[in-house]
Amino acid sequence: MVAPEQDVLTGERTEWELECARRLAGAMFALGKQQASLANRMSKAGVDRSSIVLLKTLVMHGPSRSSELATAVYSDPSTVSRQVAALVRDGLVERRADPEDGRASVLVATESGKAMLEEQRKRMGLALARVVRQWEPDDVSHFLELLERFVADHERALPMLIDECAVRARSEGEN
Repeated sequence: MVAPEQDVLTGERTEWELECARRLAGAMFALGKQQASLANRMSKAGVDRSSIVLLKTLVMHGPSRSSELATAVYSDPSTVSRQVAALVRDGLVERRADPEDGRASVLVATESGKAMLEEQRKRMGLALARVVRQWEPDDVSHFLELLERFVADHERALPMLIDECAVRARSEGEN
């Protein structure tokens, strides 16, 4: 096994590991494409994916400064600032004085924001339950266990993945 801090592209890999990596990358790309299609359709219906991500993060982390929120979602502060402005305008998030520094403000999900988030969670949960409806219960449980493990490992590796993959992708397009 290669040490986690080693460059993911330079370590020795077996053919089996490389094939698994190709299959995983292909499956993730396909799922990402499907999620982008869903996000596009939801956006047309007035539910923006970035709003859901920001609201979930605020609910999970509690009141946060905009810069902290940007860091938590691995996004640019100016992008998050624009997205937050829309959430505030729509009454889903409110700004409050920072209890530690009254000159600054923190963002807090409103009751309307929490209700919208819960409604979306319920809709998505029911829709996804239909996707695996024909699966054996043990298969669903095992899949969820492995997917949750993968998501946790992916989250821990995300800074490295960003460094390794995003930088290389940009440099490939340069002339």
